[in-house]
Amino acid sequence: MPEQQGETDELFDVKTQFYIGNYQSAINEAQKLKLNNTLQKLERDVFVYRSYIALKKYGVVLNEIHGASPQELQPLKQLAEYLSQPNKRESIVLKLDQQVSGNIDVNNHAFLLVAATIYYNESNYETALKVLHQSAHLECQALMLQAQLKMDRVDLAKKELKSMQEIDDDAILTQLASAWVNLTMGGEKLQEAYYTFQELADKNTPTALLLNGQAACCIGQNKYEEAESALQDALEKDSNNTDTLVNLIVLSQLSGKTPEVCNRYLSQLIDTAPEHPFAVEFQAKEKYFDSLAKQYVVTA
Repeated sequence: MPEQQGETDELFDVKTQFYIGNYQSAINEAQKLKLNNTLQKLERDVFVYRSYIALKKYGVVLNEIHGASPQELQPLKQLAEYLSQPNKRESIVLKLDQQVSGNIDVNNHAFLLVAATIYYNESNYETALKVLHQSAHLECQALMLQAQLKMDRVDLAKKELKSMQEIDDDAILTQLASAWVNLTMGGEKLQEAYYTFQELADKNTPTALLLNGQAACCIGQNKYEEAESALQDALEKDSNNTDTLVNLIVLSQLSGKTPEVCNRYLSQLIDTAPEHPFAVEFQAKEKYFDSLAKQYVVTA
């Protein structure tokens, strides 16, 4: 349900924890709830399974969602399969292509978000936008904004942000979207983005997601010590968070750390997420460099 509805949202705390990246707390909050409304129970389950996916606990989702599970939960199993089984991704995307080419239930936000997330991971941002534009759901708009930023269309992202602000200026998603846009714009906007991440952390709890946002702002302002402090805090909260590791690699280079420090974070990234775009691109360039170097080997 959109956060803009007037009545009290019993899932508010669950959604808040999920959106700021505090996934285990989202699960814990959801388990405390005693809901009577069937739709609210279903929405709670959607956020619980999405939290397990975010924690990379794909087995929980794959084991618990089956053929008799509600239709709204089925896309989450599809996402868990996509993320956990790289060898099946091509067939999953082909199946998804067929699904989105037919009649889509625009009220099934879980399907729209899953479909767009898969296309987003495939770097197929245009198709992700085609899927999402059919809904005025606030989270769909937030994901649209992220895709537009990935496409370097800050102009479109700013329009999307304005639309979100008109719906609910105080919503966590709107605040995060504002920070993402300001972070991308850079310059004086970096400080605004930093304050937004800081305010969300103060109101709730510092998470790897919020700390990485702060660190990115600091890196953009050449405040490397502050950035390192935020990233070390993020690393303590989640030692395998890929955003943290990538930012630490970049920061190590910018701040003149020894090659050993940078290589340590890089090795951890490759070990944790060998298919991460940064890791894949680095290894490809490393292999290309080695092949070029061989051409210039001086033979005796």
